Amino acid sequence: MDMTSNIRIKFAILLLTTLFFSRVKAQSDRDLLAYADPRIGTAHSRWFYFTPGAVPFGMAKPAPSTNGSYGNKSGWEAVGYDQRHTSIEGFANFHEFQIGGVVFAPSVGKLQTLAGSLEKPETGYRSTFDHQDEIAMPGYYSVLLKDYKIKAELTSTKRVAFHRYTFPKSKQANIIFDIGHQQGESGEVTDAKVYLTPDGRIEGYVITQPVYVQKYQPGADVKMYFSAVASKKPTAFGTFNGENISKSKKSTSGKGAGLYLTFSTEEKESITLKAGLSYTSIENARLNLKQEAAHLSFDQAKEQALNTWASYLGRIRVTSENKQDLTKFYTGLYHALSGRGLASDVNGAYPKNDGGIGRIPLDKNNVPLHNHYNTDAIWGAFWNLTQLWAIAYPEYYSDWVKSQLLVYKDSGWLADGIANSRYVSGVGTNFVSLAIASAYNSGIRDFDVKTGYEAALKNELDFKKRPFGAGKPDLQRFLKYGYVNHLDQGTGADENWKFSASHTLEYAFSCYAVGQWAKLLNKTADYNRLTALSNAWKTIFDPGSKFIRPKDEQGKFISDFNPKAAWRGFQEGNAWQYTFYVPQNPMGLISAIGKDDFNKRLDSIFTVSEKNKFGGGTTIDAFSGLESLYNHGNQPNLHISWLFNYAGKPSLTQKWVRKILDDFYGTEGIHGYGYGQDEDQGQLGAWYVMASMGIFDVKGFTDASPEIGLSAPVFNTIRIKGNKKYFSGKDFEIETINNNKDNSYVESFSLNGNALKTPFMKLKDIQNGGKLLIQMGKMPKDEY
Repeated sequence: MDMTSNIRIKFAILLLTTLFFSRVKAQSDRDLLAYADPRIGTAHSRWFYFTPGAVPFGMAKPAPSTNGSYGNKSGWEAVGYDQRHTSIEGFANFHEFQIGGVVFAPSVGKLQTLAGSLEKPETGYRSTFDHQDEIAMPGYYSVLLKDYKIKAELTSTKRVAFHRYTFPKSKQANIIFDIGHQQGESGEVTDAKVYLTPDGRIEGYVITQPVYVQKYQPGADVKMYFSAVASKKPTAFGTFNGENISKSKKSTSGKGAGLYLTFSTEEKESITLKAGLSYTSIENARLNLKQEAAHLSFDQAKEQALNTWASYLGRIRVTSENKQDLTKFYTGLYHALSGRGLASDVNGAYPKNDGGIGRIPLDKNNVPLHNHYNTDAIWGAFWNLTQLWAIAYPEYYSDWVKSQLLVYKDSGWLADGIANSRYVSGVGTNFVSLAIASAYNSGIRDFDVKTGYEAALKNELDFKKRPFGAGKPDLQRFLKYGYVNHLDQGTGADENWKFSASHTLEYAFSCYAVGQWAKLLNKTADYNRLTALSNAWKTIFDPGSKFIRPKDEQGKFISDFNPKAAWRGFQEGNAWQYTFYVPQNPMGLISAIGKDDFNKRLDSIFTVSEKNKFGGGTTIDAFSGLESLYNHGNQPNLHISWLFNYAGKPSLTQKWVRKILDDFYGTEGIHGYGYGQDEDQGQLGAWYVMASMGIFDVKGFTDASPEIGLSAPVFNTIRIKGNKKYFSGKDFEIETINNNKDNSYVESFSLNGNALKTPFMKLKDIQNGGKLLIQMGKMPKDEY
């Protein structure tokens, strides 16, 4: 045998070995899919919450809808899929914050072109269903539509939705393409078009004006495009506008526009639809379909989606004898990876803020250098999502930063939330600068640092010609007084004038984050100014009541002050909750209140809040806990259970974090994240993931050298997979000894064989790889 043949054989063996082990690895993580249950918490959930057919961070998010066509007056109400409903109206392909549409629905018999109502399903094409006939898992969904005896299945690639409908024997098997009706949070339809091409493609678009887009960028719209192919040629076709049906017509447009195909089917005959999606054009929707799924069958796409989810979930592997804890963990991780999906095409095209189309640069292989994403506001995400991204999904965090900088380059401002790059701030502030600073401070630096810092600094200090959609409309007052002065009356949107105290605290925290970045960049003047502004909380801290209390422009605290009242100076919260909103300086806050008083107050808050499930009790409402002492169902106080670590009482952090994990989080349709409380694209799920591992940074990785607070993990072992591109590539392990419900307190922490004297370690300790050993016991212990 010659040397060349020998090399070829060795190479073939190496290749087969590599393929074998890569497949074994993918299969070995498939067991984790069983613990992620997308139906948990689907009673009273948001539009983007239930999308089991999607892949992580995907554009294509095909999912069943029970009331998606019902409208969304305020733009954020619970709508889409509700576990309590008993009929499905169709399967929408776009599910994103303020974005929804392009519905496919199968039926048998008489053609109906309106969805019908929950009360009278027979008045439309919707069908009744039973949960026992339903499968929902990451990457795949199926259900039996009882009225038609049709099995509907969904899966996807990143930008292509797959539908498979298995029909009974019928000469009138219909597939309806309902394009021109409002879906979810999408807002009113202004235009739509759908047509059948000579080669059998079903293509079109829908243009909507979502409520939040109209609020923050009046007149702007959101466009969604699709190009679909069916696996079988129809026997008949036609179009409709509302209830008006036009047989054999190939094209229609306007509100209510739709198209139908009719087939003759044998018993259990399946018809597959592949729908390429895009936010830029029908041509790019076709291209997305061609590049991602031209040669994929439904089963191949499903297998690929399941393996992708297994790989993503497998980045963090935990063990426990308690299946409920595993279910909470992987369902939370699933939700954290489901939101904020792709907005750019395979060729780098993406929707710009002005409604045009931009192009992301390509590498030498004509692959975009990064992606663009839609995103809900980043409000509060530094206490859940960005921490999770930094330790386990840094490549996504990097992409997200680059995505935000596209909006900055296009519009001149960072945008806290975007729907196809349109401004959808939602809460009137803007924490994107903090999140970018946190990425840099966490060691994720492969983005345009110069532009990123320029954008972040502008976000903190510039108010001139600032568009409403860029948030911080009262920034000028913050800079003038050193705090936002309180107004009991004002004009325009609430965030212009109503939230003086919470905005003061938020702007101070954001200034701190960018200031820490400035420190690393040796920008001393910026560092000094931003650090001074980060102390703004002190100006509205009332030493008498020891509450954060709004001040007027004369520097006087407001009268008739009720610390439990929401909405007066505080957005989605009250003074009880917001007084602890000084994450950048917890020691300063503790000193201002007094250590003993601080611990007593915070402990008593949790004692009282435990009776209310740490939120709004069992009241099914997104805002049910706004006037409580602690409200885990909303962002402003998600960090405070970890503040005991700074106040010399880590045992109380361990106690209350565990109780929140046990009581607030559930594994049922109604009791998921509280009872119908607001899960903003995975934030509450990500909090569970971080907290149940016993790691959490109150400062959201904004320090120049980020530090992580430690608590008592729920799990026996935890392995966070290393990332060689960004960090050492070595795994980080956490092992708990004698961990059970009775032994809920930490007796000792040991990092890489060295005892820790305080419940803290560096973020770099995780990124470098290593092992944290935690000895558990029954009795609280505060010194190590």
